[in-house]
Amino acid sequence: MDVRLKAFERLLNIMDDLREKCPWDRKQTLESLSLLTIEETYELVDAIQEGDMEELKGEIGDLMLHMVFYSKIASEKKAFDITDVLNAICDKLVHRHPHIYSDVVAEDEETVKKNWELLKLQEKGKKSILQGVPKSLPSMVKAYRIQEKVKQVGFEWEEIEEVWEKVEEELGELQVSVDDRESSERIADEFGDVIFALINYARYLKIDPEAALEKTNKKFIRRFKYIEDHATKPLADLSLDEMDELWDSAKKLEKNNN
Repeated sequence: MDVRLKAFERLLNIMDDLREKCPWDRKQTLESLSLLTIEETYELVDAIQEGDMEELKGEIGDLMLHMVFYSKIASEKKAFDITDVLNAICDKLVHRHPHIYSDVVAEDEETVKKNWELLKLQEKGKKSILQGVPKSLPSMVKAYRIQEKVKQVGFEWEEIEEVWEKVEEELGELQVSVDDRESSERIADEFGDVIFALINYARYLKIDPEAALEKTNKKFIRRFKYIEDHATKPLADLSLDEMDELWDSAKKLEKNNN
């Protein structure tokens, strides 16, 4: 037997054992697992961002276990089993890659993505390409996916300069809203427009805004910890100028190390 198939069979057999014999595994439901899956997904992303391949291997395994677990529960409900899941994804991949498995020509990535979206609409009878964007996605990721979706039907700025002009326009509207002391709700609306425009600009720059923000989060944590570690008195007793001086020292240290 192919070693990959043997390893997967082992996982399926272990899942059967755990579902039968382990009190915790027996208790789990589709709903109880879902929050854990979200957590595991973020841990997978952490491993990718850290470049830790050993950790990544473990996180992939954790998520694979969850997929097998969901399939096991579904089979107990007589809904479907792991075989149905695997055949369904294989059928989908073949259908959505007609440039590989049929005579459709697609010589670049953009054509492939456009064909993919059109096929999705046809398969599920959807009236909007935005129906495929999960409601529970984090807002920043959702904005990026919305923009990627509408791009497939041509709803897209032609030049990156136009995108930046939109960012500046939204920033101006936010400032006017603040200066005019409009309601908090109105200011929040304008602030959201700024973020949406910036995410779009990031997309044109081929930057993942979520990853970029997380990188900044980690940088801030690293520099603030430097302040905590090198402060000569409690932070509450430090002036802002004293903290800024330590912050600048952290920046210089990072620059020298790079």
